[in-house]
Amino acid sequence: MHYKFLIYISYSYAVPIGNPLETEILSRDYDIMWFSDLEDGKKALSHKSNQLITINEVVDYKPHIVLAATNDVPDFIYGLKVQIFHGFNAEKRPEGKNSFTHFRIRGFFDLYCTQGPSTTNGFKKTQKQQPHFEVKETGWSKVDPLFPMALHHGSEQPTIMIASTFTKRLSLAYRDDVFLEIERLSKSDTFKFIMVLHPKLPDDIKLKWKSLDSNNFSYFDTTDLVPLFKKADLLFADTTSAIQEFLIQKKPVVTFNHTFDHDYLINVTTAQAIETAFEEALSYPEDLIANISTFVNQLHPYFDGKSSARVIDTCIAFLHQEKSHLKNKPLNLIRKYKIRKRLGYFTLKSYNTPFTIKL
Repeated sequence: MHYKFLIYISYSYAVPIGNPLETEILSRDYDIMWFSDLEDGKKALSHKSNQLITINEVVDYKPHIVLAATNDVPDFIYGLKVQIFHGFNAEKRPEGKNSFTHFRIRGFFDLYCTQGPSTTNGFKKTQKQQPHFEVKETGWSKVDPLFPMALHHGSEQPTIMIASTFTKRLSLAYRDDVFLEIERLSKSDTFKFIMVLHPKLPDDIKLKWKSLDSNNFSYFDTTDLVPLFKKADLLFADTTSAIQEFLIQKKPVVTFNHTFDHDYLINVTTAQAIETAFEEALSYPEDLIANISTFVNQLHPYFDGKSSARVIDTCIAFLHQEKSHLKNKPLNLIRKYKIRKRLGYFTLKSYNTPFTIKL
């Protein structure tokens, strides 16, 4: 069977998630198209010749498999709806004692291609109460380009990557004291800094940090973080999901006011403590690296760079699999109406039963 795939996104930061999947799909000579339901994503896809511009084009395309790096997906689109995630769980919302909320189930997906045991276990638990979806662990496509990994231990002038989330109460990018400390350190010739900020952060914040550009500080306006991950010896961040992506390399991370007290992070709460934390992290303490390894084995225990291949294999197999064990998806009338209103496409059509194509 000749398969038609659709990669469904909203924001520009989802493009690096879809690119490895696109490469894998094209290597198998299947059809692949992209669609974004927001202008930010459409702009990021403008260089691609296989972008569908309107929702009418998406409906007419009739994909067999929809790979969504979004929280929801239109229920009226033909095809198997697959959640491929727009990030790791960044652990921004505390729940209980040093625990964190799991990904939310919104009732639009037939299949969740999970990133590792820590994600899989949560979905398996939820599936028992809401048995309208299947869960398959595949690894995450975005991190495929990380492999093979390159370590940077013992650099004469260590490279520190800075990344920040967009949530104001959590973001280090808004902190003047952090800005001044990084400015001081960038002038000391001790460290080299590379920085990327979340696309949703205000332009004035981005321009402020960009003003630090110098021999020891480089600001990058990009959503493709993997090349920066490879260059860096250390990550300095807040609660951004870039932390989990970076840790897969088993390199240390220093956080500023992280929501949780994790033994695989070095967390600081004042700007004055940043330099000392950098020095400690760059000594690669054995217990810290061991804790990182333990965490990564639960987060994403796949180091072969073949998660995209596993996703595609899993989707095709599940597309044809008998699904009588699954219930219909919830009605979701309010959410469905909001999707239709956002897209300007009103229809009574809805694929509520588990999507299957029999061979």
